[in-house]
Amino acid sequence: MTNDFSGGKVWRNIISQSIPLMLAQLVQLLYNVVDRIYIGHLPGADSLALTGIGLAFPLTTLVAAFTFLFSTGGTPLFSISRGAKEEARAEKILGNVFSLLLLSSFLILLFCYLLRRPILYLFGASDASYVYADAYLRIYLLGTSFSMLSTGLNGFINAQGFPKMGMMTTLLGAILNLILDPLFIFSFKMGVAGAALATVISQIASCIWVLRFLTGKKVELRIKKQNLKIDVKLMWEIIPLGMSGFIMQATNCLVQVVCNATLKIYGGDLYVGIMTVINSVREILSLPVSGLTSGSQPVLGYNYGAKQYERVCQGIRFTSIIGILYTLAAWFVVICSPHLLLSIFTTDAAMLEAGADALRLYFFGFFFMAFQFGGQSSFTALGYSKQAIFFSLLRKAVIVAPLTVLLPRLGFGVDGIFLAEPISNAIGGLACFITMYFTLYRKLKKMQR
Repeated sequence: MTNDFSGGKVWRNIISQSIPLMLAQLVQLLYNVVDRIYIGHLPGADSLALTGIGLAFPLTTLVAAFTFLFSTGGTPLFSISRGAKEEARAEKILGNVFSLLLLSSFLILLFCYLLRRPILYLFGASDASYVYADAYLRIYLLGTSFSMLSTGLNGFINAQGFPKMGMMTTLLGAILNLILDPLFIFSFKMGVAGAALATVISQIASCIWVLRFLTGKKVELRIKKQNLKIDVKLMWEIIPLGMSGFIMQATNCLVQVVCNATLKIYGGDLYVGIMTVINSVREILSLPVSGLTSGSQPVLGYNYGAKQYERVCQGIRFTSIIGILYTLAAWFVVICSPHLLLSIFTTDAAMLEAGADALRLYFFGFFFMAFQFGGQSSFTALGYSKQAIFFSLLRKAVIVAPLTVLLPRLGFGVDGIFLAEPISNAIGGLACFITMYFTLYRKLKKMQR
């Protein structure tokens, strides 16, 4: 069997998986971040164009939530089956995830496209910002199936030990996006609609690439016609495990809606635009620790399936320590250079002035995020779906969303909206990691004796 994660140094296996995955995630991030950079510098739009994109975020996050539901549910099961030498079961999981992603993408497209106007106003759109939000969303949604398939199935390439090929999946799309964005936005004068069209074309290219690879001869386990029929019993194994990733994204959607609606009241369109930029900065700075923990999951899952429990413990220790050190460094960068980070996305003087203080508040104690990533990925990789689901809900739905509404009313004003994030990172992150340590890590230590 190729790419046996039960041999060699655990940290080397994790790094070999993580670095190409980080690059792939960085490239994936460029799809949206490059759009925001160009849109933020769109002549004559001021901050309204970025505000419009920010209003569309919750629906794009909803698409990501359903992608995660099936991909993060299927990939760990796939890795565990590989480790246990159950190749037929692993291929069936892959085929079922493909079908579930395709079916759900059609339903999401239909729902979001038909109801986008009332949804955007519910999310906090004004008459001025709605024009930009709708122009972007009505084209972006047409790429839903391509986006979900390329993103959701790419993990199965990485799980078979082809992280470089997984990186190439998103690299292809990102290069196209980088080329097409300025062409459509500025040369063809399509504005935000051009950014959306460039993204959709790029997603189509990535989808074709990943499907060709997973149906080709280079991989050991492939998408096969006989495995495409949805197995209800298997689906109910995939969904509970993927519920953690789904809830994490769905609660992100909830928090974005609550933030935008509350910011509309306390800060207006300007602060909705600022939150759009801050979310972009957070995505960039979170990427290395997210890539590290995601890259560790196939290694942890494989060794767990192979009953190599000490190696699982080594992997958890390594990812946790590196994650904490990195997020401390990222926090320092934010403290020292808020204007520099904001200026990547906008030259609007009002947004830069108000955004610097908001950015510092939002990222206060950023290193606590590493505890959430470390605990969450360990639970998910080893199939502990209930714990993973609970801590996804705790941080976002139980802590962030209520605080976003309450803190401004308690006298903090617009600052309270940005303070809700660091408070949730500290409480939710520590609770997740401490629980993982006592209920999972210590159990693994006992099992290896």
